[in-house]
Amino acid sequence: MPRTKNEVLTIRTTAEVKALLRLAAEKERRSAASMIEVLVLDYAASHGLVAPEPARPGRKGNSQ
Repeated sequence: MPRTKNEVLTIRTTAEVKALLRLAAEKERRSAASMIEVLVLDYAASHGLVAPEPARPGRKGNSQ
């Protein structure tokens, strides 16, 4: 099942990090955004990190 991408992330970084990101992305034939996603997911997997499930609308505090 494909993930819905509906979040925006803006970062400030150095020219060196930006250049390295572009080089890595080009080597993998990815966009910079896709490369960041892969790097974060790989890091999370190798360090046992799991994202919390997002809250579902209409479920907050509803214990009926």
